Amino acid sequence: MFGIKFIKFSPTTYVIHYKNGKIKREGKGLAFYYYAPSSSIVAIPSGTNDAAFFFQENTGDFQQLSIQGVITYKIENPKLLAEMLDFSVDERGEYKTDDYQKVIDRLINEAHTSIIKFVQSLELIDSVKKAKEIEKEIFLGLQSSVTLQSLGIAPLGVNVQSIKPTPEMARALETATRELLQKEADKAIYDRRNFAVEQEKKIKQSEMDTEIAVVEKRKQISEKKMETRLMEQEKQKQLKENALKADIELEAKKKELIDI
Repeated sequence: MFGIKFIKFSPTTYVIHYKNGKIKREGKGLAFYYYAPSSSIVAIPSGTNDAAFFFQENTGDFQQLSIQGVITYKIENPKLLAEMLDFSVDERGEYKTDDYQKVIDRLINEAHTSIIKFVQSLELIDSVKKAKEIEKEIFLGLQSSVTLQSLGIAPLGVNVQSIKPTPEMARALETATRELLQKEADKAIYDRRNFAVEQEKKIKQSEMDTEIAVVEKRKQISEKKMETRLMEQEKQKQLKENALKADIELEAKKKELIDI
């Protein structure tokens, strides 16, 4: 009525109320009446926001790679951003221009620029395993971006959700990986069989050594028995000789007695 309007914003929105080109009030989560013909209201989201990205880049071996993820960021200096882009809203709190989209576009462009050189230094088979490294490259690139600093935007985190080659290359990599796994499985089977053969060989060698030891022991026992028998025979022979000698001496004495 008579151009007087009421507007209210959420606590995470930084509001600047311009009246006749000068700032009348500013702050987060404001609610106020204003005179529409002489007022301009700027609303900048100051909470954390997410910007989804999808990049297609070529690796060092000239293979196309798709990288998908999310950048979490925050507008740390709303007044600085308000000077660079138009975040003015109407009486319903809706943006009058699409400049708010430019924030996301510039954020994603800076992120893309920061990983081009890194991705091009990788081979395809290595790049699909470099999610953490790519996250780091993007985050460092955003932190050092002059463009984002001039807009008062600070990156909070980067999450790479997927890294995929083209469907044809994905199938080729799957085939190569499957063949490699099959080779490893075959090698494992061969190693197990070879191990079993070696163990069986050791068991047979052990059995053979045992048999040889048993035969050797029997031989030693047999030799010992034979030696014992020889000793007994020698003793019996000695006893007989002694007995015979005693008999001869006795006969000699008897003869002497007869002669006497």
